[in-house]
Amino acid sequence: MTTIDKTATVPSARSGDDHVGPLLEVRDLHVEFHTRDGIAKAVNGVNYSVDAGETLAVLGESGSGKSVTAQAIMGILDMPPGKIPQGEILFRGQDMLKMSAEERRGIRGRKIAMIFQDALSSLNPVLTVGYQLGEMFRVHQGLSKKEAKAKAIGLMDQVKIPAAAARVSDYPHQFSGGMRQRIMIAMALALEPDLIIADEPTTALGVVADVADKIAVMYAGRIVETSPVREIYEAPAHPYTKGLLASIPRLDQKGQELFAIKGLPPNLLHVPSGCAFNPRCTMAQDICRADIPPLLPVTGTDGTELVGRHSACHFWKETLHG
Repeated sequence: MTTIDKTATVPSARSGDDHVGPLLEVRDLHVEFHTRDGIAKAVNGVNYSVDAGETLAVLGESGSGKSVTAQAIMGILDMPPGKIPQGEILFRGQDMLKMSAEERRGIRGRKIAMIFQDALSSLNPVLTVGYQLGEMFRVHQGLSKKEAKAKAIGLMDQVKIPAAAARVSDYPHQFSGGMRQRIMIAMALALEPDLIIADEPTTALGVVADVADKIAVMYAGRIVETSPVREIYEAPAHPYTKGLLASIPRLDQKGQELFAIKGLPPNLLHVPSGCAFNPRCTMAQDICRADIPPLLPVTGTDGTELVGRHSACHFWKETLHG
């Protein structure tokens, strides 16, 4: 990520069962890494949910905890050094953190799929893309090699890879970076999962406004603001979100220097006391350096609660209505 514009989206597909409630619900999730220098608290009490047919975009800079949260959901964290000391990850109401490794494998790929950020390192360089795509069908659906190859070609066509039938036997290094990313998308779509997690699908905040239904903003392992997409772009309720959105290039400001939030995200081994954003915040006061602000509902000027809006800032009213 750059200083201001990293995003991650979590789109969900249609659900076919009778489960009532969110397709995915993350509750009070904590993830920490035990290192020689101490414990790095990468995720600190994250809560969010995704309904069937909904797209959630998770925004934040490098080190904010987006990818670690996604890896925890997928069950692919390296443990050790990673550890999940508390929290719940509910998929269709069932806590995946309480499942066996075999049960998690049954969900991964079939029910929840992930599009990784780095396609080159995610694909096996010594196996053809057709073999890697077909493996999903051979392992999970018991198809023959011939049937799996046909499915692989169909997926490559689906993601608009030219001459798919001729290129199914090519290796990853024979594709451009963009084509390799399309292959990763094809792998995620292969088994028609209910939930797709896309790690860093775009670095453009403007794109998020067009594809997401709601947004969660993360900073130093915490959710600092949640909102429906339109409302947060019109009036953010956290200084960090305001800074992220101010960095979006505008056509009416050609030639002007782009805004950037001063300073850097904190070292997770030494997170500042109080609000972690306080050293970089122009609105910070003594209370910000002493007390961690809880994520609370946001209200309008008339005191009415704004649906789906929450902010973890002592001065959210001044940010939103100022």
